Amino acid sequence: MNTHNTSTRSPSKFINLLIDIKYLLKGKVLAANVLPVFTAYWLALYFNGENFTDRWLLFILTMAGSTLVISGALMFNNWFEYDLDKKMDRTQQRPTVTGSFSLKGVLIAAIAATVIGLALMLMTTIEAAVYSFLGWFFYVVLYTFWSKRRYTINTIIGSISGAFTPLIGWAVIAPAAHVVPIALFYILIIWQIPHTLAIAVKRLADYTRAGVPMLPVVIGVDATIRQNLYYVIALVPVPFILLGTFGWIFFTVSLILTLGWLFLSVKGLQTDNKERWANINLKYSLIYLIILFMLMIVLTI
Repeated sequence: MNTHNTSTRSPSKFINLLIDIKYLLKGKVLAANVLPVFTAYWLALYFNGENFTDRWLLFILTMAGSTLVISGALMFNNWFEYDLDKKMDRTQQRPTVTGSFSLKGVLIAAIAATVIGLALMLMTTIEAAVYSFLGWFFYVVLYTFWSKRRYTINTIIGSISGAFTPLIGWAVIAPAAHVVPIALFYILIIWQIPHTLAIAVKRLADYTRAGVPMLPVVIGVDATIRQNLYYVIALVPVPFILLGTFGWIFFTVSLILTLGWLFLSVKGLQTDNKERWANINLKYSLIYLIILFMLMIVLTI
């Protein structure tokens, strides 16, 4: 009887552990940061005449190292912000809030993941390791520890952190002084700001209750939506910049996506249901990024 109970409980415990890990590593955020690493790695192989099968070990090192560094940064964030997370509905399932993982355990895991990840990146190229560290430093030190609780510029600082990811993937193969990684860096800086502003508008009550100085908390929702529009406008040059690199198919699709986001941003100035608009804007931002990056890969296969 005891054996039967143990066997039926074990899968449940394992599944719960996986769920806790997913929330600890902010699953969607982790995936959104790893995708640009892979995309840039693939594009660097293509534009530098390299073969993927000849670089499979380097690929494993790159993906494992970058994933660990990003995971370490996210765990540092959860460890440091557990008091804020307790006040917000959207973060109630994080194991630092539920108590599934101890704060000391999360801190140790964050340090270990960061150190091992950076060590693996040093086995690729120095340039890639430097970009990995800079992404970690911007997110952990400048965003999490310094600006998140003090200034509205925390959104911009967090965006810069995420923008290092394509530089990491490209620099493993070749120096990142090329239009493609620089364009990807620019796209991610600009993209993440309206993406984050949509979250801030959608979760305004959360951020207000926690006292986090996100833009809609400080200057209001209407002014934030205007800021959102300005950053989406800043994405309009991207199709033109990359026309000569990826061709007319990419140009057409990326321009349509950008104009669609621009139309949605303008609608945000007119709608009365700001929360619904924010939710649509958030989903559209993800669709924009996934299609853009996947299209780059498909066009270079």
